[in-house]
Amino acid sequence: MEVCLEAIHLTKRFPLSSRQARERGISSRELTAVDDVSFQVERGEIYALLGPNGAGKTTCLRMVSSLISPTSGEIKIDGKTLTKESDSLRGKIGFLTSELKLDPFFSPSYTFSFLATLYGLSEEESKRRKREVFARFGIDGFSETRIKDLSTGMKQKASLAMSVVADPELIVYDEPTNGLDIVASRDVEDFIREEKSSGKAIVISTHIFSLVDKLADRVGFLIDGKLVLEESVGELVARYGSVEEAFFSLYGGRK
Repeated sequence: MEVCLEAIHLTKRFPLSSRQARERGISSRELTAVDDVSFQVERGEIYALLGPNGAGKTTCLRMVSSLISPTSGEIKIDGKTLTKESDSLRGKIGFLTSELKLDPFFSPSYTFSFLATLYGLSEEESKRRKREVFARFGIDGFSETRIKDLSTGMKQKASLAMSVVADPELIVYDEPTNGLDIVASRDVEDFIREEKSSGKAIVISTHIFSLVDKLADRVGFLIDGKLVLEESVGELVARYGSVEEAFFSLYGGRK
């Protein structure tokens, strides 16, 4: 299969104030959130980053999505270095996190059109893509409703629609089902499967083992900023019985 994303020796350090360092009980004035992490994702593949809170999952995905730059290492999309060609490559990336909120006073229709303009889509392309995506998520009847007046599940569907405005080749989702009920979670899972079937490269981070079991082809375990294991889900299940047991066999040995 064709490699879409390559993360190569990614490291991210954040400066700390003296107070922050004291609170963490460390002498260093730097926090290493991601420490020499490398992985790659092929088209038509779902790669999951699994780890506890504070493991570095979100930082890693923000680097992959070009929201922040790595302290060292590099990211390649289709063989091109993201830091060198970020303007041309950002249009190939769809990013969604539960921490990103849509403007509550805008409608899904207005928000979509605005983002389409930022991505450089023509008016005709924007309208076509909007019809296609809104129909997929069933938000046609709510397209002119202010986002603040939508239900939680409909807000998530609107967010998913915005993440794929430009039909990205790489989809990066950070905790995509966090806080959703079982119906909305199933909608998200179905959409991710559909995007995989269409040949997209997909990266998700989560702490939900069942989501990894159901969706992922391969999984990387992040603990304290380090990628401690990377294998196919099938191999992990064959050796440990489940992804959850594989994780805790490693995590328990490092505590």
